[in-house]
Amino acid sequence: MILALCLLAGCTASHSPSQKQVTFRVLPKVMPDSSAVFLAGDHPRLGLWRPDSIALEGQPDGSWSRTFAFHAGVRLEYKITRGSWQTEAVNAGGVVPPNSVLEVTNDTTVIIEVAGWKDLQETVEGQITGTVVYHRAMTGEGLRPRDVIVWLPPGYANAPQQRYPVLYLHDGQNVFDPRTSFLGVDWRADEVADSLMAAGAMTEIIMVAVNNTADRREEYSASEKGRAYARFLIEKLKPFIDATYRTLPEARNTAVMGSSMGGLISFLLAWNHPEVFGQAACLSPAFTPPHDSAVRLVENDDGPNKRIRLYLDNGGVALDSVLQAGCENMLRALQNKGFRIGENLYWFHDRQAEHSERAWARRVWRPLLFMFKKNEH
Repeated sequence: MILALCLLAGCTASHSPSQKQVTFRVLPKVMPDSSAVFLAGDHPRLGLWRPDSIALEGQPDGSWSRTFAFHAGVRLEYKITRGSWQTEAVNAGGVVPPNSVLEVTNDTTVIIEVAGWKDLQETVEGQITGTVVYHRAMTGEGLRPRDVIVWLPPGYANAPQQRYPVLYLHDGQNVFDPRTSFLGVDWRADEVADSLMAAGAMTEIIMVAVNNTADRREEYSASEKGRAYARFLIEKLKPFIDATYRTLPEARNTAVMGSSMGGLISFLLAWNHPEVFGQAACLSPAFTPPHDSAVRLVENDDGPNKRIRLYLDNGGVALDSVLQAGCENMLRALQNKGFRIGENLYWFHDRQAEHSERAWARRVWRPLLFMFKKNEH
């Protein structure tokens, strides 16, 4: 009975050699106040599918975790909830995923990123503001097809001699259109840019929103897919945009922006290809393990100073609190290489912000003004 209670309480007491310790660590992207996270699965120690039986323990970094002991060879199926099947976790598309499966072979930690919750599916807010052009199913070698959406500044049609800087944005579904955005909330980059331009605070630019695919995580990382994605942007998409629209093609007039993994690939693109991308904005960037190689990339760089400008920011709630250490490591590495806040480096920490499109929409004006403030281009 004592052993059973210990296991049910998630204790990490010593266990027999035939048993393995499994730690489940959940990283919610959004977490309502006063909620708790539960693990529900097909094993008695996982509550036999009772959605409110096995509570995880909240951690200071915003994650939720608990450790169990299972015999080697056990096969587990499980889901994450907030205490009921009406509040179970959903994926980035807002869909309830199939059961997760784990074959227990060794002591291990399972990290589960929760994009959203079934009961928090938000209604569509807003619409596209301005003129957009869709380029469908664009392809790159080794990549899935994707749509690209081009937003044209208000004066584009009436100024046939004028050319414009270009901002490339990742996760294009979430940038302009709430109908395609995660949980119906987009970045409002179109509305914010339009307002800043109308106020005379921001120079007019073209924005190119590049949709993600099912390979998003690999394409936005320092991987072979990530290198293929970089080649697609540099060798195919940018030449197409420069040939189709009236752009200023030089690196100093070309920027890239993204959030989370999109923030990581934005940084990698500017750092590795400063001759193409002169600026990068990285919102809530993933510089923590297993993606901390970006920090080492800076630390180990012995080449000449990069002629790029970098915007970094982060929130302070749930997943963003986990990412904060990586941001601090990157800031330290950049400053050691000569980057200076207020000059070629911008840092903003919104401690009350979560890791979500809504939070990025609230502060997207900051990178837009850092990169394209009127009279600085």
